[in-house]
Parts: sequence; C-alpha cells; structure tokens
Amino acid sequence: MHRVLLIAVPLFGLCIALEWLWGRLTGRDNYRLPDAISSLSQGVLSLAVAAVTPLFQSGLYAWALPHLALLPASTWSGAWGWVVAIVVYDFCDYWLHRVSHESALFWAAHAVHHQSEHFNLTTALRQESFYAVMGAPFFLPMALLGLPVDLYLGAGLFVLLYQFWIHTEHIGRLGWLDRVFSTPSNHRVHHAVNPGYLDKNYGAVLVIWDRMFGTFAEETERCVYGTVKPLRSWYPLQAVGQFYGELLDRARATPRWSDRARLLFKSPGWAPPGLAPFAPPDEARLRQPRFDPPVSLLDKMRATSLLLVTAVASAVWLDVSDELGEGRNLLAAAVIAIGLSAAGAMLSRGAAEPRRTARWLAWAIYLGAMVARGRAWAIATSLALTAVRLLLVVLVGLLTLLAAAVSGAVSRMSSAGGNVTETVVSAPLSPGVGLTLAGLAVAAIVLVATLVLLFRVRRSIPPALPVARTR
Repeated sequence: MHRVLLIAVPLFGLCIALEWLWGRLTGRDNYRLPDAISSLSQGVLSLAVAAVTPLFQSGLYAWALPHLALLPASTWSGAWGWVVAIVVYDFCDYWLHRVSHESALFWAAHAVHHQSEHFNLTTALRQESFYAVMGAPFFLPMALLGLPVDLYLGAGLFVLLYQFWIHTEHIGRLGWLDRVFSTPSNHRVHHAVNPGYLDKNYGAVLVIWDRMFGTFAEETERCVYGTVKPLRSWYPLQAVGQFYGELLDRARATPRWSDRARLLFKSPGWAPPGLAPFAPPDEARLRQPRFDPPVSLLDKMRATSLLLVTAVASAVWLDVSDELGEGRNLLAAAVIAIGLSAAGAMLSRGAAEPRRTARWLAWAIYLGAMVARGRAWAIATSLALTAVRLLLVVLVGLLTLLAAAVSGAVSRMSSAGGNVTETVVSAPLSPGVGLTLAGLAVAAIVLVATLVLLFRVRRSIPPALPVARTR
C-alpha cells in the first residue's frame, strides 16, 4: 500500500501548493511553515512504521481470512464487490475511530492526527504511526464476510485517499452531500475542540454512521483546532509519545492497580477517585493563541531541506523495503526518525542565537542528520541548484504524463474507427524509476512553495474568517 501512496504524493504536493496559493490570494492563508513541516514529518514517520509492521497492515487479515470466512471469495467478484468492501470498511473504521476518541489507550495512538492547530491539506497527511497497528482487529468482520485481501487493502486505500480533500477550510457547506458523506464542513467539526464539537463526526467517507449512532454535529460556529491540551512542540517523537506520557503520569498518581488498568480503556478525560477530574475546554482554551514561536529564516531552510531529503530517502527505501530483511528495515526506519527529529530540533531553536556554541551545535545536528540520510551530496549542493534540478524532473514528468494522455487519446480514436491508423504506446517506467520520480517531483513542488513562503509570507497571519458557505 505504501508504494501506491508514494505515487500519489506528487498530487498531494500540488494540491497543498494550490491551497496555500489560494489562501494567499483570498487573504485566508492558514499555513505556517513549522506546522506544515511537523504534519508532513508525521506522515513520513507513519509510512516508516507501516513498512516495519506488515503483520498488522495486512498479515493479520490474510491469516484470519481462511479461518473466519463464511462466504467464498467468488461471492464478491465484480464491481459490486468493491462497493460492498468500501462500505463495510468504512463502517468498521467508524467504530475504530470512535473507540480511538473514547478510550485513552487508543486516543494515545490517534491524538497525533489532531495535534495541529491549523486545518489544511498538510493536516490530512499528519498520519498516526500506531493507529493501524492497534486497529487491525476492528476489520476482521470483513474477513468474516469472506472479502479477499485485495478488496480489503483496496477499500482501505480508497477510504484513506478520500479523506485527503476534506481537510480544508476553503470549501463551505455542500448541501445534501453534508447529510450523507464526510465533507470538509463535517470534518472541520471533528477536528475542533469547541465543547459542542468534541467527539463528533467520526465517519471517514459516509457520515450516515454518525447520524445512525448519535455522534453527528453540524458546523454552526467557528472551529478552534487542536487538542484539549495543546502539544506545543515541533519534535515528531514527542508528538507521538505525548499522551502516552500523560497516561504514565496518571498511572503513577493512581494508588489502586485496578484504577490504573481502567485508565487505559476509560475516556481520555476520565480521572480515578482521588484525582481531580479533567475539565472540558472552556472559553480560555478557545481564545488561546496558536503555538507559533519565532524561528529564524536559516532554521526554516535547514528544517525544510532536512524534511525534503528525508522524504526522498524514504521513497527510495520504501520502494525496496519488501525485499529487505526486518533488521535492515528497522535500521532504515530509525535513520528516518533521526532526520525528522533533526528537522524538529531546527524549528525549536528560536529566532535568536546568542552563543557561538549554539550555532555550532545546530550545524552539527543538521550536517549529522544529512550524513545519516546517506545523502552527503545534499550538503555541498546549494538549495537553489537543487530546486532547478528538481524542477527539471517535474517538467519531464509532466511531459511524460502529457505524452501518455495523447497516446491514450490516439488509441481511443483508433479503436473508434477514426483517421488514426497506428497507435504508439510508450514503454512504461519501471516501478523503481517511477517512484523515485514521484518522490523528486513532490520534493520540487514543496521546495518551490517553501522558498516562496520563506521570502514573501508575512510574519503574522490575519485572524481566521468565518467559514465560507456556498448556500
């Protein structure tokens, strides 16, 4: 599945750049570079975790299928089998998502996706590292129906990709679609910490599950995003472990072992007897400024380049990860985590550099992470030259896509009996080359958008406007 996601990455990058540009043109820019880097880092990290946990991604389902299936696989042949698989997967995902908000242990894994205090397309890529690991059993009802592994994986991929476009503030209400599907308006509610919005709208594709089981809420007031207790950090590993640490602190303060066990499965806000209960978000939380500490231009550039190099290295690794041993994959995942942590360290240094030792330490972290990537050439190559090279790759990729489109059109004309008598079909790229070009293309898109952002964006973002509505 991660290979398909890598192929989709250039489209994600293009959509992110267009959303940012639209926000700048309309005066509703809701992007901050450190927040975007933090969200994208979580996405890269989640792919690394998925690569080293194949048992939970598809292995458990493949093992359980022959033992649980009540219907033969032939039952689901044809297009309707895909429709059933997507609907059943979405139903199972609703319950996994709901449990992930109502159980502290599952919330600890899912909270990463909600930590951003901005709501844009990079938030969609802020994926959880352990969500799929813990949620695999929730999809075993699909095995009970005898849905084959390819339908299970395909339905999961569809549900995941569908959710990308609903993470935006630039699309208003959509009429009857809001009553059936998960739309940007419905999903903004889900990400908000407003008291009336908490634990609402869990549906990934269909919101009818929320209407059926009493968890639906319409968007009626301006959304305030993030978690009840904000993360206030750019370190990716700290984001992953934030709520696990809070659970550990609560367990230490709880005298009874039975209450310690209940902590894991009770609501994230539950407190055992003897401890003060956790208050819901109040007006002070809704008025709390977003986490946006000053970051120097140099540190922004270093963090951006670290993310780009780490993302490209991840693409190259994931392309061959299925052929590598578990030990090598674990080592590669650790190296990826080091690079992303270094990017977070650059964003956390602050704007001022009062001491020479601090500057030397920052360069040591930066260069060390670059070397760890196995991309020492990136240190010596200037950022501008890299951008030019990657833009050339993007141009080649666009020309290739154009050629493929023309070739397809010619083929259709020929089959329809047109004047064209010969169809030229170009040889497809190998998977390795295609994925490498995909990684380089998204790197170029994000790099160009980042450079423009660094040199043109204002330090302050205008206050968020009410959500635009289409009707």
